[in-house]
Amino acid sequence: MENVNLTDHFLIAMPNMADSYFTKTLTYICEHNDQGALGVVVNRPLEMTMEALFEQLDIALADQALKERWVHFGGPVQMDRGFVLHMPVGHWQSTLAVNGRVGLTTSKDILEAAARAEGPPKLFVTLGYAGWAAGQLEQELAQNAWLSVRASTDILFDVPWEDRLPAAMRQLGVDFSRLSEAAGHA
Repeated sequence: MENVNLTDHFLIAMPNMADSYFTKTLTYICEHNDQGALGVVVNRPLEMTMEALFEQLDIALADQALKERWVHFGGPVQMDRGFVLHMPVGHWQSTLAVNGRVGLTTSKDILEAAARAEGPPKLFVTLGYAGWAAGQLEQELAQNAWLSVRASTDILFDVPWEDRLPAAMRQLGVDFSRLSEAAGHA
């Protein structure tokens, strides 16, 4: 599995996923290179609204539309830190441009702008991220822990969180309920 680059792809956890952090998850890969991979889970809300997050950060939230949106579990690494997926990429203090359209920002300036309704029109906030060491993700793929499919910004930003995994599966033409927990190799 050398030279595979899953940046801007979804990872779909297979039914036999042993790691409870990733059971039935859809993960968006923001960066994948020879040093490892970084992504955020996009279908697991926390019991925290954006309003509660902004209160914790002492940011006045003027954008009423954001108040009731959920903050999501992005992964088990640095769960005390926020990660904002957004479109367009824009110019923020600390942004990783995933592609020409989507960015991942970790600086507070994007949240302050969003609170004033001046942030990116499409954003998704997580606490924590998913990370893999060099070669680890490739090994997990070889062990049939994940399916991968090119990511869709529609699924990422416009589909409700509970429908994202089935929507990604439909891109593959697969019904998640029909996947077997047993792995096989030809």
